[in-house]
Amino acid sequence: MDNKFWYKKGLKDGIPIALGYFAVALTLGIAAEKAGLTAFQTFIATGTTLASAGGYAGINVIASMGGYFEMFLTMLIVNARYLLMSCALSQKISPKTSTLHRMAIAFGITDEIFGISSVVSGYLNPFYSYGAMTVAIPGWASGAALGAILGNILPASVMSALGVGIFGMFLAIIIPPAKENKVIMGGIIASFVLSFLFYNLPIIANNISSGMQVIILTVVIALSLAILFPVKEEDADE
Repeated sequence: MDNKFWYKKGLKDGIPIALGYFAVALTLGIAAEKAGLTAFQTFIATGTTLASAGGYAGINVIASMGGYFEMFLTMLIVNARYLLMSCALSQKISPKTSTLHRMAIAFGITDEIFGISSVVSGYLNPFYSYGAMTVAIPGWASGAALGAILGNILPASVMSALGVGIFGMFLAIIIPPAKENKVIMGGIIASFVLSFLFYNLPIIANNISSGMQVIILTVVIALSLAILFPVKEEDADE
């Protein structure tokens, strides 16, 4: 099978992902507009940061006037899972694949693209990833840009209602695994409680930016769960 075949297959498999990205990115674009970004800036930002949680966290840092170092730490921690996905996907790549191709594939890794790439039979052809990225990335970036445009057109009441959609997306992500794993459920509840306290306690809210709060809570909760409830080898295999 040549590169053309794999590119077309990647395009085909990436279309449903692109449609889903477009719908979800609308609410992210609304948040970006509220943070002061233009539609063009939103398009560039989301087209180079292919992450829903990471994008929202980054916009939150911008809205709170956070610095570059805070942005760097936020992106590093919130998007750390992509490092694991890249390591896992590297096992499906032919040893003959060049470093340039590997870097290009890594750039386009998202939860969904990782999902379809990991089940490809045999070695992963880089052009399969390129095909999926060709439709998925514009779908994500254009959806966000449209959301930013709508933020300047639609009434405030409508924008407020649409803005809730981003939280609905996060709930859709966390509820299924929480139902199956009590540890995850406990971590989610702890994050809700601690986030509420961080936001409302004057000594914290007035001295620590929202971006740094996300960083602190992510590290503390994740590290605590890893220490208290380590995943056994047989559980990881399952």
